[in-house]
Amino acid sequence: MPAPRNVQYPVIAALALFVTSAPASAQHAVMREADIVDLRVGQRVLVDDGSCPAGQIKQVVGAKLSQIGVERARSCVPRLAKK
Repeated sequence: MPAPRNVQYPVIAALALFVTSAPASAQHAVMREADIVDLRVGQRVLVDDGSCPAGQIKQVVGAKLSQIGVERARSCVPRLAKK
């Protein structure tokens, strides 16, 4: 009797469930940039420290990996939610 063709289906379904359980656009907001301890490359963290103009918030991004760790890129982006 031949083996079923879709043997990997449960594994693929579990992987799809895991990937979709956390939205990719989810961002964490902190009050101080010093509170960001473990920043990964590509990770975006919003920092509400008042350093950006009204209606904007600081975004810290893990830009690239260097010998001393992940280098950070900072910019002010529009605030999407009311404070």
